[in-house]
Amino acid sequence: MRIKKKWFVLLGLSALFVLIALWSFHSKKKTTDTKARKKQQIFIRQLMEENYILKKNIRDIKAQIANKYDSGNHSCFTSSHGINKCEVIHIAIVCARYNSSRDVVTLIKSVLFYRRNPLHIHLISDPAARLILQSVFETWAVPALEVSLYLADDLKPEIQWIPNTHYSGVYGLMKLTLPKTLNKTLEKVIVLDTDITFATDIAELWKMFLKFSKRQSIGLVENQSDWYLGKLWRNHHPWPALGRGFNTGVILMDLKKLRDISWMKVWRTIAERELITLLSTALADQDIFNAVFKQYPHLVYTLPCQWNVQLSDNTRSHHCYSDVSDLKVIHWNSPRKVKVKNQHIEFFRNLYLTFLEYDGNLLRRELFGCTGQNKPLAIIEKKISTLNEDDDCFEFRREGILIYRTHLYYLDYDYVPIENDVTLVAQLSMDRLQMLETICKHWQGPMSIALYMSDGEAQQFLRFALASSILMSRRNIGYHIVYKDGQFYPVNHLRNVALRQVRTPFVFLADIDFLPMYGLYDYLRKTVVELEVSSNAKKALVVPAFETQRYRFNFPTSKTDLLAQLDVGSLFTFRYHVWPRGHAPTQFNKWRTATTPYQVEWERDFEPYLVMKVDQIPAYDRRFVGFGWNKVSHALSLDAAEFEFIVLPNAFMIHMPHAPSLDIAKFRSSSLYRKCLKTLKAEFYNDLFEKYGAKAAKYVPE
Repeated sequence: MRIKKKWFVLLGLSALFVLIALWSFHSKKKTTDTKARKKQQIFIRQLMEENYILKKNIRDIKAQIANKYDSGNHSCFTSSHGINKCEVIHIAIVCARYNSSRDVVTLIKSVLFYRRNPLHIHLISDPAARLILQSVFETWAVPALEVSLYLADDLKPEIQWIPNTHYSGVYGLMKLTLPKTLNKTLEKVIVLDTDITFATDIAELWKMFLKFSKRQSIGLVENQSDWYLGKLWRNHHPWPALGRGFNTGVILMDLKKLRDISWMKVWRTIAERELITLLSTALADQDIFNAVFKQYPHLVYTLPCQWNVQLSDNTRSHHCYSDVSDLKVIHWNSPRKVKVKNQHIEFFRNLYLTFLEYDGNLLRRELFGCTGQNKPLAIIEKKISTLNEDDDCFEFRREGILIYRTHLYYLDYDYVPIENDVTLVAQLSMDRLQMLETICKHWQGPMSIALYMSDGEAQQFLRFALASSILMSRRNIGYHIVYKDGQFYPVNHLRNVALRQVRTPFVFLADIDFLPMYGLYDYLRKTVVELEVSSNAKKALVVPAFETQRYRFNFPTSKTDLLAQLDVGSLFTFRYHVWPRGHAPTQFNKWRTATTPYQVEWERDFEPYLVMKVDQIPAYDRRFVGFGWNKVSHALSLDAAEFEFIVLPNAFMIHMPHAPSLDIAKFRSSSLYRKCLKTLKAEFYNDLFEKYGAKAAKYVPE
């Protein structure tokens, strides 16, 4: 019995040694692979953790909202915060330049997520931000949200005399002018910086006005850094302040009281006096506000610090909260913004990212019990209500009239007009993003690009662009985000969005998966002059289209080089093997030997890529979404309007291979899709008859 036990022990030990030896051999063999995979696994794990936190954050916030709504007072007249549920809450924001417009959208998302009252937003902006914000809010079409725009240039004479070293420049001083700038009938307003994130209903903050004494006219949170104590470094001489001073990222302004005390005269007198010795402001308006309160302390009401949890460096913000439920407003008041150091920075950052990537369409919630909430959305809803939901093509018709949220000039844009300039117009979705860098190498001129993306994808695009030296070196590209909505890719709507932002006299109507020949930009600028395209004559210049089926090939450097590649079969005329009718009218055989431009006649299904005078181009027909007849209908409209199609002999563009789009797959697999496209074509023909009469008969299929 003992011998057997010893035998089993020896056998077990032997097996263990064999296993250890095998494991050791296997480990040594794969050491290199393991190290290579380790970094990848860490990166993937980090992404998964971030994704989990974001999703959890959204669930938690939604749960908080649901709890608040369930436990609140839902009477028809009073909200859970003790104010009339239909009382309009007024918000003022100074927003200048392109980056600030993105910040404003994130801020407003956080406000809309929690709000239960109508809002009126007053935006003070420079011309660039004004254009962007006007488009954002008009297309967002949020119920019970009104927006008023004020030109910052009108305010500059009041404050540009003040020397200011703060990075916000002259715009950082404009909040001082609000009692004079805003409508005289407006009695109170909440003033917010753009780098603010709300974590509760703004009505709670609005209610704080009720706590003001008769003399108090401004509500602020105490400054959470030691700036105004003057101890941050040697020879630090801040502006005068009460104790720690106050932060102006969140301000409650009783405008009526401020006007009664001649606010503009009060702050100006004090600022002039302090500038004699201090020479300039370091923290813009905040320095002047604090100097006023130092002399007139009765004007200020101290808000609880949860209403402005400041995340700049060296702050005492952690004293403002002991639990997540204590948080009201998070203020990223550091030049480093979300990269600032803080013991709870991951939580704050994830809360911010939640709203950054939150689907803004979900915030188009109606506020029940308050009338006259949103006219544009009501008009669209009325149009949709007239559609027959039993119609097989209901979704196609619905998406032809949707309002797509649009954020123009998502990145910095600085175009200086030059004579006879040509803008390339194109559109794309996330799966074509990689083409941007390549097309930049082929086209040096201005571009107007519409990008169809979700809120989350827009942030991915932003990160991609900021990390790209090629894209960041260009300031003549207007990137316009059109946010996803519906089931189909709204290709013609995207083209219209990009087309409306063209600031040159001529435009090249292209697609993002085509690469222009090297030098095409300069060639077109000369050609539009030679062919007198700027005249009243209706001319559409055709850029011949070719394609390659190779992902890697030597891009032709000249027409001669292209013809050689055509002859050996590494290039083809575009879609010759699946849809030759689309470009057959270009007459490629004639183009091979042509040395001068030649005119061609329109033929059925012609869909060329064109260069035209921008103010002559008709809008693309929005009813054509997804795949099929989007460019064909446009070329047909041009022919009906009696445009001449002129082929350029020394120009070309090449289509690059890529995976088929989802809409092409739908078209090929769905008989209903093809049936609806046929129906929309018939309706398009009927519209042509109404517009052009009998001469439109040639367009109807036999």
